[in-house]
Amino acid sequence: MATVKWVECPRDAWQGFSRFIPTEEKVAFVKNLLEAGFRHLDLTSFVSPRWVPQMADAEEVLKSLPPPEGRTYLAIVANERGLERALKAPNLTHVGYPFSLSETFQRKNTNRSLEESWPLVKAIVEGTRGRLGLVVYLSMAFGNPYGDPWSVEEVLEAVARLRELGVEEIALADTYGVAEAATIREVLQAAVARFGPEGLGAHLHARPQGVLKKVEAVLEAGITWLEGALAGVGGCPFAGDELIGNLPTEVVLPYLERRGLRTGVDLARLPLLAEEAARLKALYA
Repeated sequence: MATVKWVECPRDAWQGFSRFIPTEEKVAFVKNLLEAGFRHLDLTSFVSPRWVPQMADAEEVLKSLPPPEGRTYLAIVANERGLERALKAPNLTHVGYPFSLSETFQRKNTNRSLEESWPLVKAIVEGTRGRLGLVVYLSMAFGNPYGDPWSVEEVLEAVARLRELGVEEIALADTYGVAEAATIREVLQAAVARFGPEGLGAHLHARPQGVLKKVEAVLEAGITWLEGALAGVGGCPFAGDELIGNLPTEVVLPYLERRGLRTGVDLARLPLLAEEAARLKALYA
């Protein structure tokens, strides 16, 4: 049976909440994920608490978790200071850097231009080599709402440049959740045709009715690295559409299993985990 790499993203789910989730509640939730068999987790971020106060306890959360022991514990970094913290953090295995194809969104998200971001990517590659894994999230990979230039060829050029810098894992992101399944399929098929499927993933946001169409587009392109969050919590805080969220884990994983793709997660535990994710949103969002 073929396998799928599913990345569960509590960090993406929680980062926009207005109220701080107590550290012990975050840790308890993540431990439940581990017990259910999740092996790849986007857990937290090393960014200024002024910008993302929800992640101010990044080191404490990581310290409170069991050793990764073959699992992936990832945290987002957006600058050199974040990388410094990540390199000192307990239990961390990977860092992720958000790199946008849209000049407007890159400035919104990281307070840097695209031109300023390329040297930072190089510095992160060099800083993590032999110490931590690195994932670059190529956001706005399927278009953008700002009118910034976009084409399939620009996506491929960005992937090629990242690979030249030594970035092996690249997740193409539908940041606003508005890309049609056909566009997702076209971009990913082009990327697979040029680079092969290894090391390519998809981080998608969607309205509930569009979830499985987008997942099917990813699979048809030959990619088996997907990301999401229980109860579909989270998404892009700039999108301005409350119906757009992360791919809901409790919907996608059973679908993948029905397609003959093994996830390694105990599906029977998903309903209660989704209830807990929704409870945290109701309490703290």
